[in-house]
Amino acid sequence: MTGIDDNAPKFDALEGSMRDFRYLPGTDLLARVSAFYDWQQIRRAAGVWPLGRSTEHGAFSRCSARTDEGALFEGVNFASQDYLSLNSHPVILETAIEAMREYGVHSAGSPALVGNTSLSIALEDKIAEFLGYDHVALFPTGWAAGFGVIKGLVRPNDYIVMDALSHACLQEGAQAATRNIHLFRHNQIEGAREKLAKIRSTDTENGILIVTESLFSMDSDTPDIRALQELAHEYGATLLVDVAHDLGNLGPTGRGFIEIQDMLGKVDVVMGSFSKTFASNGGFVAARGRSVKEYMRYFSSPNTFSNALSPASAAIVGKAFDIVSSAEGAKLRGELMANIQMLRSLLGGCDLETYGDPSAIVCVKMGTEALARLASRRLPALGMLANLVEFPAVPKGQARFRLQVMARHSQHDILDAVHRLSAATSDATEDLQLLQSGAISLATLDEARPLPRRPARESVQVAGPAMDDAVRKPPIPANERRRRSRSAAAA
Repeated sequence: MTGIDDNAPKFDALEGSMRDFRYLPGTDLLARVSAFYDWQQIRRAAGVWPLGRSTEHGAFSRCSARTDEGALFEGVNFASQDYLSLNSHPVILETAIEAMREYGVHSAGSPALVGNTSLSIALEDKIAEFLGYDHVALFPTGWAAGFGVIKGLVRPNDYIVMDALSHACLQEGAQAATRNIHLFRHNQIEGAREKLAKIRSTDTENGILIVTESLFSMDSDTPDIRALQELAHEYGATLLVDVAHDLGNLGPTGRGFIEIQDMLGKVDVVMGSFSKTFASNGGFVAARGRSVKEYMRYFSSPNTFSNALSPASAAIVGKAFDIVSSAEGAKLRGELMANIQMLRSLLGGCDLETYGDPSAIVCVKMGTEALARLASRRLPALGMLANLVEFPAVPKGQARFRLQVMARHSQHDILDAVHRLSAATSDATEDLQLLQSGAISLATLDEARPLPRRPARESVQVAGPAMDDAVRKPPIPANERRRRSRSAAAA
């Protein structure tokens, strides 16, 4: 008896998804995960496993990176989260060094005990003032804040009414807190109302937490926050809004969509992450009244049983908030939005469609998982880092590349990214046509459709490298790609 079930999922490199390996058959908890690893290896062998990569010297606008098997490549970076380019800001760097010299490198304790420092206390006050609340609780990561605020506030008899596309930390926090989870269709206020009305028609005693995000990272869209808060008041519920992706980098003063929608200080609970704009790990929960903060400290496990933010992280985030609030922050937001608009416009000019509204997240439509994976195979050789997102993170057949824009991306960076993604998509469309027609197979793909060769090292100057012949190849328009795909399928 091996503990490995013969019914374990098996797929080729262009088939299957993470969802297929979520629940694995077999009695041996360790042995049965080999089914997932086997699938990974099949995808690696075909060059279509674009996850688990690492940068060699940091997440800059151009950088060297390695695949999870150690292969080195270089190029323009649209895969890292550093929206205002504060990761390498000289003042941020000096702040980190000074904090480590004065405070050491470790918080050495939980916020519930003696893990806080004068830096983290000052950061709590700074965020509270920035958002219009009187108290803030800090968490070691953004994930911990999202999971922890829900698990800390909601009890088994309570209810959660949640946007169906809410982040995994919110979804898993909900699952850990109660079985009474009601998902409403993405950004549909009436759908939320129906869920609330149904709950209150039978239960007027227990609590309801409404959960949404101010900017959804896979679709770059935003809900009507005011309408959701009004629903919360109407049905005796509490609204939680996750502001991870827009806080600091959108809005007239950097306060994101809660500022744009005139909801500063008016949402019941706001949580967020520092990792997108504020150059550090960490997260927070903001609410009115010290009682919520104190309850989080002792009844939210990630807050109670994890070490507090390091002194350096607290100092970095505090300084990042200072920059966000300054004239320099406004300038960086302007540069970021100019880059966003330029990228979206150029992508559209190459018949590459984007989702949602302008934000630092520019999601580029690919369609089928097979096409997206084949495009991801070509990007490293063309000199580009971009994150592939596919089912179950997005609906099946709606795979996309999630490009993350930085304020300090140059125009050359953006031009290179568009040309390289367009070239990768065009060539991947031809790859897929040949595979579907039977002219080639995955086993012969590398020989039949070799990747372009790039120089051993690429310049990382702001001006960027000259676009090579493979990148200059004219892109195939979207309608032609669809025609070829249909022809291949018919064949």
